[in-house]
Amino acid sequence: MLEKTDKKLVYLDNSATTRQYDAVTETMLQAMRENYGNPSSLHALGLAAEKEVRAARKTIAAAIGAKEETLYFTACGTESDNTVLFGAAQAKKRSGNKILVSAAEHPAILEPARKLESLGYEVVRIGVDRLCHPDMNQLAAELTEDTILLSIMGVNNETGTIMPISEIAKIKADYNKAHGTDIWLHSDCVQAFGKIPVDLAANYRGVDLLSLSAHKIHGPKGMGALYVRKGLNLPAFLLGGGQEQHLRSGTENTPGIIGFGKAAALAMTNFDARIETMRTCRKFLLEACKAEIPDIRINSPEDETACPSVLNISFLGTRGEVLLHTLEQDGIYVSTGSACTSNHASAKGSHVLNAMGLSPKEIEGAIRFSFSEFNTIEEMEYTVEKVKAAVQRFRRLGSFR
Repeated sequence: MLEKTDKKLVYLDNSATTRQYDAVTETMLQAMRENYGNPSSLHALGLAAEKEVRAARKTIAAAIGAKEETLYFTACGTESDNTVLFGAAQAKKRSGNKILVSAAEHPAILEPARKLESLGYEVVRIGVDRLCHPDMNQLAAELTEDTILLSIMGVNNETGTIMPISEIAKIKADYNKAHGTDIWLHSDCVQAFGKIPVDLAANYRGVDLLSLSAHKIHGPKGMGALYVRKGLNLPAFLLGGGQEQHLRSGTENTPGIIGFGKAAALAMTNFDARIETMRTCRKFLLEACKAEIPDIRINSPEDETACPSVLNISFLGTRGEVLLHTLEQDGIYVSTGSACTSNHASAKGSHVLNAMGLSPKEIEGAIRFSFSEFNTIEEMEYTVEKVKAAVQRFRRLGSFR
């Protein structure tokens, strides 16, 4: 637990996790105290719990333009991603063995893909440009009749680049129609959901499978969901009691599900205001860094393909890890990349920034700032002041090496 001090606390690591809404915590506590029945039990307590689970399922499904029967609860976004990759490989092994992913995907996609590759599947990693936009020509060219799955995230977790999912879905649909194939399109929307519109009837039309996570939208950790298009035969990933329509056995995490539903409801209720706060803070911090700190490289897009929740900047001539800990002393919390890669980061640093073609020095000095509705302009002013001081101090020390 952090010690209480008079020092400011500026939390800018919301892509790693968000502070849980107080209303979510209160709702979950009530569920733990009163709604503790097993949703599979036939008595009144079980039926009451099952009713709450269904209500949460309906809320989350509606938030992405889906029917409640197409949404399945999992333990996290990683489980949802693994369910898709291993499930597609099993379900479509007679159709082909080729899987396409972007080179900048989250490890929850890249690691299962690497495992499948070791088992004989062909995995093609679609390249990205200097701002993490996927190479659409390569993507289209790599679709072949033995392709079974295409997995492209909605928003990149390190740069905030919004991926052209609707365009990718059209390329996939046109290829399927022309060649009589049934390539599935999956999108890891863990960073997209609650930060940009994710609508299966609009900008995500044509997506067959979609992963979500609660703790990125001020919900509980250890709670995820998976959308599976109706009629798509995805094999079960966990076997046992037959919960989640036999796709994911195991007693439901009722408080977590209820908390996820509450977080989704809150996120959708004040969506525009939340996003505007993030966008305003991001723009202020970006412009201030450009004006106040020389020799930086903006690794995130600055146009309409920029998600308002993420900003990645390389402070040349510094080390991101040192800046991170220096800022932490001032009560500012940032990251050098994905929290899920920090436990096994390679000597080359971020695989995303590597795929974008950044130099080792640019990667070494990269910092990710990620925003929430709780951030303020005052916090951004404080952050720029402290970042500028930390960068200047490091560069002065570095000149004596």
